[in-house]
Parts: sequence; C-alpha cells; structure tokens
Amino acid sequence: MQSSLIGKIEKAKRYAEETERISFTEFSIKFRGDNDSHTTGYQDGKWHCSCHFFPSWGLCCHTMALERILGNMLPKKALTSQFEVAP
Repeated sequence: MQSSLIGKIEKAKRYAEETERISFTEFSIKFRGDNDSHTTGYQDGKWHCSCHFFPSWGLCCHTMALERILGNMLPKKALTSQFEVAP
C-alpha cells in the first residue's frame, strides 16, 4: 500500500473521532418510524419532517432523535430540543 494512502487512512480515523470538526448545513434522510417512514431533514437553518406531529410543534421524535445522534455536529441553532424527559 502506498504511504500516501496510509496517511489518508490514519487522518480519516482521527477525523472520525473528532466530530466537532463536522457541522451539517443541510441534509435529508428517510426515517423509518414505528408507524410509517418519514422524510426528515435540516435545510436553510430549519428542521422539517413529513410526520403529522411536526407542523404543530416544529419538532418531533424524529428531529429530536437526530439531534441526539448528530450532537455537536449540528449548528447550535439546530438544537431545538428543549423538552428533556427524565429517565
């Protein structure tokens, strides 16, 4: 294996551990929920989701799950979950 490729592999491993280097600006995913699949994403500084709950509240279990999964890789304004449920 070429040494330049080895260096890139090592750098990729380091970047993968340093998630604070990553910041999503937009994305769209298909979220398979308990009852149906939904298109969920973040674009132009706002969350969106095709589930029935989202239009009334501006958040839903799908967007809150993504906030937890992506954590510090989201811009601060994307972290809208203000409702924490005690364990």
